[in-house]
Amino acid sequence: MADHYEVLGVSRDASPDEIKKAYRRLARQLHPDVNPGEDAAERFKLVTHAYDVLSDPDQRARYDMGGDSPFGGGAAGFGGFSDIFETFFGAAAGGAGGRGGRPRSRRDRGQDALVRVTLDLGDVVFGVHRDIEVDTAVVCETCEGSCCQPGTSPVTCDICHGTGHVQRQVRSLLGNVVTSQPCGVCQGYGTTIPYPCATCQGQGRVRARRTVSLDIPAGVESGLRLQLPGSGEVGPAGGPNGDLYVEITVSPHDVFSRDGDDLLATLEVSMPDAILGTTTTIESLDGPVDLEVRPGVQSGDVLTIKGRGITPLRSTQRGDLRVGVHVVTPTRLDAKERALIEDFARRTKAPAPRLGEFQQGLFAKLRDRFRHS
Repeated sequence: MADHYEVLGVSRDASPDEIKKAYRRLARQLHPDVNPGEDAAERFKLVTHAYDVLSDPDQRARYDMGGDSPFGGGAAGFGGFSDIFETFFGAAAGGAGGRGGRPRSRRDRGQDALVRVTLDLGDVVFGVHRDIEVDTAVVCETCEGSCCQPGTSPVTCDICHGTGHVQRQVRSLLGNVVTSQPCGVCQGYGTTIPYPCATCQGQGRVRARRTVSLDIPAGVESGLRLQLPGSGEVGPAGGPNGDLYVEITVSPHDVFSRDGDDLLATLEVSMPDAILGTTTTIESLDGPVDLEVRPGVQSGDVLTIKGRGITPLRSTQRGDLRVGVHVVTPTRLDAKERALIEDFARRTKAPAPRLGEFQQGLFAKLRDRFRHS
């Protein structure tokens, strides 16, 4: 068998680019469409086979070690049963690179994209509209996804004739077999692009910042991801867009906290108001609301305002606003105030301090009341 390096007219230490250039030059001279002679056809087969071997790093290494014979030291022919299996069944396995008789498509689905959005608690109560800036791949405006300079188009590969694969005959222990491999010239696409688009370097897409409008529903919470199908990156050669995922983070609020669909808050009440009761106006997340504090209210009691909580996902029934009471005891009294308190204590015959039910502090008490109210 002729030496592959001699067939291509290159030295044994030739680089992959030199081997590729030599193959293209000889293929154009010997291709049956250009040179119909029998000798040219035979040489074209030898050139193609030589390029198939030398363009693959593993095959080239085995060839350099032992030649292209299936019996040549076990190096360049078949390395074992896996190689024999690949030889017989590779052409029918299908997949990328034109196997199975069809070329690869340059168009492919784009990758999914992820952006993070930070919301206020008020946004969670009612939902909010946001315009999100996304930095992703978009279709190249110059070539409109064709990958070619305007006015040009892909051309059918003159080596594989548009099939995306080339066949070669190899010898095996069972005789000569024909295998199919991706075309080394067009990389399995079946076409080549002589004049790639200068804007996108022949990719059919470029990086750009764009705006995506999003209606965020009420009831979302930190860690939730919203999916926007088809709003991710455009694929190579203008292929279908991937999806866009929006991850939600809710900022802590100075006054309110969340418990499921309910909002929690703490109301500080003076001792006289706790004793006598009062009506006050508090600022909820959707405006002022009146709240009645009943006479004799205790620290840790929970006052509930219906329908002033969070609107849950996939529902219109809002949760409640639950307000825990904290009675504030005065720490500084003048003489007159102290005398009034002492007179009050005598009149009410307040009991002496005694041990009562164990409590884990006000906030633990409020928490338990919140949970069971």
